[in-house]
Amino acid sequence: MRDYINLLKERGELRVVSRVVDPGSELAAVIWHSQQESDAPILFERVQGSSLSVISNVYGSHRRLCELVGTVPGDFCRRWQELVDHPVAEADIYRRAAAGDFPYERGKLRDLPQIQYCEKDAGPYLTAGVFLAREPDTGVPNLSFSRSMMVSDRELRIRLAPPHDLTKYQAKAESRNQALDVAILLGPPPAVFLAACASVPYEADEMAIAAAIRGAPMPMRPCEKIDLQVPAETEVVIEGRIIPNERRPEGPFGEFLGYYVKQGPNHVFEILNVTWRQDAVFHALVCGYPEDLRALEIAFASRVYRKLTGSLPGILDVSCNPSPMHTIVRIAQQFEGHAKQVLLAAFASHLQYNKICIVVDEDVNIHDFNDVWWAVITRCRVDRDVTIIPDVPGFHRDPGGMFKGRLGIDATRPFGENSEYERKRVQGADRINIRDWVPR
Repeated sequence: MRDYINLLKERGELRVVSRVVDPGSELAAVIWHSQQESDAPILFERVQGSSLSVISNVYGSHRRLCELVGTVPGDFCRRWQELVDHPVAEADIYRRAAAGDFPYERGKLRDLPQIQYCEKDAGPYLTAGVFLAREPDTGVPNLSFSRSMMVSDRELRIRLAPPHDLTKYQAKAESRNQALDVAILLGPPPAVFLAACASVPYEADEMAIAAAIRGAPMPMRPCEKIDLQVPAETEVVIEGRIIPNERRPEGPFGEFLGYYVKQGPNHVFEILNVTWRQDAVFHALVCGYPEDLRALEIAFASRVYRKLTGSLPGILDVSCNPSPMHTIVRIAQQFEGHAKQVLLAAFASHLQYNKICIVVDEDVNIHDFNDVWWAVITRCRVDRDVTIIPDVPGFHRDPGGMFKGRLGIDATRPFGENSEYERKRVQGADRINIRDWVPR
């Protein structure tokens, strides 16, 4: 990750804050303001109460995500499916890091930046930690995300979401009255972070996907207190175990939907060891804002894309912009009614999250919601091209029923009338680099 940070810095794409920042009352607010005007990552060099610097918004740009997987905007889903479908063979996933290659030191949880993100959060949280665990029977590794409330040097309280494989691992271990060993990776190599976003079958090896994204074996080192190997390039590693048959109060916490999740009984993570690389960079992610939403988009958009391309022609790209509850599909129309078939198939592909779906033509930028809404305004006949499906259950956490029902919008040109809907283009716009005329 630090190699990528350095690359972004060399290219002038990294914002750097050199003044001391308070992690309890200022840091998240500065990230929020920065994200309102720029998709640039932001690095805090001096964080009050910690020797570690903090990085945020590394993955908050669709363009950068495309770069990390070796493709260009508009082709992410196709390239992602290619990587997921062709993971690296087991013998080529890992290499043992040589002693001294990635020196690290030991410390306590209290030494890490104590970041409070939202006003009513129960306290400081880890939000960007990648959980690495192994299936209790097969040993297949899983990478996933869970919010973690920082309680003490010995304890985190974590939220395990119902559909996640890690939740199934823990349930299996707990049924045997066993703890589940887990390493929390903060600032792992980008390939590991991206692989943790993948939506893959239970038996899939997500470290093999990480190696495919990386294009080379992953240097690994053994943990000190648990029987796991972790990527040696990871900035911070928290070793521990999820205690069986133990639940303690966790929350409230400001979640990705923009609301607080109330306090409730959640799992207990016993901290056994905390290590970090020399001059470590701590990864902080503000939930519900660009870096979080682009990570969620990887999982949901790729899942919809896979389902659609498996059953329908002409599927070009999928986006979950601006939220994973909202899907946009870009198509090359093949026949009358094509967009309506796409809407139905998209809803069926992920029944928890596809509350609203919009289908657009190939000349629309689905990663720019202004462009998508332009298509709705100019190509959707609302008395004919809007479909409402009532009372369909949606997101699992929905006490008020706000996620019931589906809204589908066909914002494509009338079939066969392309010439009537040709978009105007400004003369010479494709040959001009604005920075040649208006420097930053």
